Formats: sequence, structure tokens, C-alpha cells
Amino acid sequence: MLNHCIRTLADLLMPRICLCCGSKLGSEEEHICGACMKDLPQTRYWKLRENPMAESFNALIQKNMGEDASYRPYGHAAALYFYKGGYKEISKSLKYRRNFAAGMHFARMLGTTLAGSQFFRDVDLVVPIPLHWTRRWRRGYNQAEVIAREVATCLGCPCDARMLKRARHTRTQTHLNLEGRAQNVAGAFRVRRSPNGSGMLGNTDGCPRHILLIDDVFTTGATAAACEAAIHQTLPAKTRVSIATLACVEH
Repeated sequence: MLNHCIRTLADLLMPRICLCCGSKLGSEEEHICGACMKDLPQTRYWKLRENPMAESFNALIQKNMGEDASYRPYGHAAALYFYKGGYKEISKSLKYRRNFAAGMHFARMLGTTLAGSQFFRDVDLVVPIPLHWTRRWRRGYNQAEVIAREVATCLGCPCDARMLKRARHTRTQTHLNLEGRAQNVAGAFRVRRSPNGSGMLGNTDGCPRHILLIDDVFTTGATAAACEAAIHQTLPAKTRVSIATLACVEH
């Protein structure tokens, strides 16, 4: 009751608005209004082994492998919602405006859906896609890490924000096509430390069976596939690498 009264008073003094449509939020609404939440364009990809996001991700993995015929488990892929219209502001508010509360709120929604999915419930290590140190220094944080920590909590497994590093600075992917994106991030990532023997995992050999990469938005999958390539330069081919994001560009 006290918290409700405090929020009501705060809303009178400084009204909260919906991230998606700009309307005034009610005292019981969190970050977006009830109407926008009802219409949240969920992908429901966590229910499908084969979906457009997973197909794009795995096609790039195969392309990166080239003539390497070694077997790798199919990488699962899911996003909470489609990146379109006013819903773009959910991830943008975290990435550009330091809205950690909203980012964590929707990251928990993502984590909860993944925990209930047959394709993600066996994830034993969550790894955020890293920023180059110069970009992280300018921004002050990595938005993927904010999301990853909440998802890991929901999945009941560790989050290792230092396993991967971006070894070289890459230009923004925003205005590049698929081929340009892939070339831009090719070889850009390295495994900083292997989880083997770190005590982080409960497996007998300390090697993760299923790594989940986390980012804010999935566009073509080029960045995730480059991270997958770096991981499999260090870890066994049998390790499954999947990807989950808050949002996904609809193809």
C-alpha cells in the first residue's frame, strides 16, 4: 500500500509515459501501457526449432565453416518481440538512454519464456556479445550484458561476461548489407578465457554443453555467427551455441 501511494504521488509530480506510444502510464503499468503490452508483437520463436532467425544464424555458421565438415549442433534462436514501430524504443531506451529498469524488465520476460522452452532449458552458460573496449568506455556499459545477467538468473545458470572479447574495433553495422555485415565482423571476436576448469560450471569436465549468446537486437545474425566461430576455435564442436535477443528484425 505504501509503495502504491508513493508511485501514485510520483506519477502526479512526474508522469511516466509508455516507451512505445507515449501515453501516460497508470500506477500499475510498467514501462509500456496495457494496450501496447497486449499488442506486443511476440515472435514466439522459442516454440519453434526452425524459424527465420534460427535459419539465418545457422546458414551463416555453415558459411563460416567453409569446407570444414565437422558436425556442430543446430544453434537455436529466439527473440521476445519483433523490432518494429514504437516497440523499437524498448531496446533503444536501454542502449542509448541508460534505461536499465526497462531493459531488465523485458530481459526477465525473455528469460522466463526461454526457461519454459524445450530448446533453451538446458543452457548451462550465458554469454553476452561484447563491445569493443573503446565503445564500452564511451557508453559506460554493455547493454547485452544487462540483458544476459537477467536471462541467466531466469535459466538458473552462470553468466560469463568476460569469456568473449571483441579483438578489433568494427564500424557500425546499421547501414551494411548482409555480406558487408559478415565481412565487418569476421575474425573480430576472441575467446578471452575458456570456462574449462574455471569452476563456473557443474559439468564433470567443466565444458559447457549449451552456450547462449545474448544481444539486444538480431538483424542478420552476422555478429552472433562470428562469435560462434570464435567459440568453436577453443571449445569442442559438440558444444551447442544458440542466440537470444530482446528484439528481432522481421524478415
